[in-house]
Amino acid sequence: MDISPVGVDSTTVRSLRRHPESGHGPDTPATPFRHRNYRPEHHISHTLGTSNVRRTTLAPGLLLAAAALTACNPNPAAPAPTTPAAVPPSAAPATEQAPAAANRTAELPDFTGQGLQVAQDKAQSAGFYSLHSHDALGRSRAQLDDLNWKVCSQTPAAGQRSINVAIDMAAVKLDEQCPATDQGASTPSAGSSMPDVKGRSAAAVRDLLPRNTSLTIKDAAQSRAVLVESNWQVCSQSPAPGTELTGQPITLKVVKFGETCP
Repeated sequence: MDISPVGVDSTTVRSLRRHPESGHGPDTPATPFRHRNYRPEHHISHTLGTSNVRRTTLAPGLLLAAAALTACNPNPAAPAPTTPAAVPPSAAPATEQAPAAANRTAELPDFTGQGLQVAQDKAQSAGFYSLHSHDALGRSRAQLDDLNWKVCSQTPAAGQRSINVAIDMAAVKLDEQCPATDQGASTPSAGSSMPDVKGRSAAAVRDLLPRNTSLTIKDAAQSRAVLVESNWQVCSQSPAPGTELTGQPITLKVVKFGETCP
């Protein structure tokens, strides 16, 4: 006789008896088979569905998004207005003192016979800074090394002068003699006619002619290349002195200073 629990058919009973791994004998009440990691709360969550779980997971994300929107305010507060810096009272008298500085005078020394570099240093020590120099022989040489030049004359002369006056020193090289008069004080332009340039340096002639003049300079003695025009003097010229200048080319025949023209 097969006695089965109430509400359980004989098929279920036989199935339970055929599974000794369930650990239940014929006299042990049958229980449903469960996984060893089974937890009741898992079953409950699956039974309730995933909608509640999603709402719980999304809640922190919504809080973070709200915080980000608060930080990125599209309408930032207007910057605080800046107040212009106050001008210190001591700055006002500077404007009043400027005319007095412009009219200041000092004693300008006599630089004649001194080295060009020494003369310029003394001028600056006395308060004069607008300093210029030129070739007293009229050869248009540049004073590249002031230590190799000496002062022949100066403009203006020594005396009480404004510290803003421009000082021009006529100079020659140390082994040269100063001319009786300054030959390089000014370089007049050629004007409308060709001047007499015999004996002048080729560089000085170039300076007095219009800048667009076509000028040819040739060695009159040995067909040498004329590299430094201030070292060469004119022996002959074409066109002749007094010829009207209408844009025609000009030719100079030259030799080095110290040489005799052929």
